[in-house]
Amino acid sequence: MIDLHTHSTCSDGTDPPRRIPELAVAAGCSAVALTDHDTLAGLDEAARRAAEVGVRLVPGGEVSCAYRGRSAHVLVYFVDGGDGPLQEELVRLREDRRTRNLRLVERLQELGMPVTYEEIVAEAAGEESVGRPHVATVLVRHGFAESIPDAFDRWLASGRPAHVPKARVAPAEIADRARASGGVAVLAHPLSMELGPSGLEEAVAELSAAGFAGIEAIYGRYSPHDRAMLARLAQRHGLVATGGSDYHGTVKAGLSVGTGEGDLRVPDHVLDELEARRP
Repeated sequence: MIDLHTHSTCSDGTDPPRRIPELAVAAGCSAVALTDHDTLAGLDEAARRAAEVGVRLVPGGEVSCAYRGRSAHVLVYFVDGGDGPLQEELVRLREDRRTRNLRLVERLQELGMPVTYEEIVAEAAGEESVGRPHVATVLVRHGFAESIPDAFDRWLASGRPAHVPKARVAPAEIADRARASGGVAVLAHPLSMELGPSGLEEAVAELSAAGFAGIEAIYGRYSPHDRAMLARLAQRHGLVATGGSDYHGTVKAGLSVGTGEGDLRVPDHVLDELEARRP
């Protein structure tokens, strides 16, 4: 089995990149993808450890996009940390993320919460890694929220008092840049777009026509019914039904690399099918 969706401390996970291959081996995976948000920074470290422990490391990332006014996430695979159109776009997105994070701290201070940007950077172990879970952790430490989910519900989620949106690009643009960089694009956790059956069907048809290789059907927290429904959707539009745990460490409790909540099993042939879609 394989896991094509994991995160490390290079974005909003709690384990260093080198730990992801170790967890994959312990779970019995033959391959694992590191897919940090808007960055490829952890790939070299993860690849070195993967070679040591005997598991294949699939280089990847997860890019924040917007589809018809809704948040959408796109997983990209087979793209490394070198030069290329996608890598250039990720640099721009990370700079916007930094600007967003600075404004978020200002907003929290305006709301009477004396947190600092430096404290949040320290929590993330580096500026490039800063994400809202790190902000949430600091808010919990200061007593402004009871837990990380509570911090999001009370302050950080869309529509809440401290929410500051970040720049997002169209999924089709990321698919183009991924192909131009030698990779493929997959729609992550499609049900999070909250489009409904007909809207999701239309979206997947559009993304397939735009050059997507797959959709994430075998997702860590989806029910067997949802996974089967999404697999059929992928088949109707000629896409690969991919999958992964979306492991983040302690930030998303109850998820494990390879097995998700215990019932996840993404077959090896999924990776072969994705590789066949590479440009």
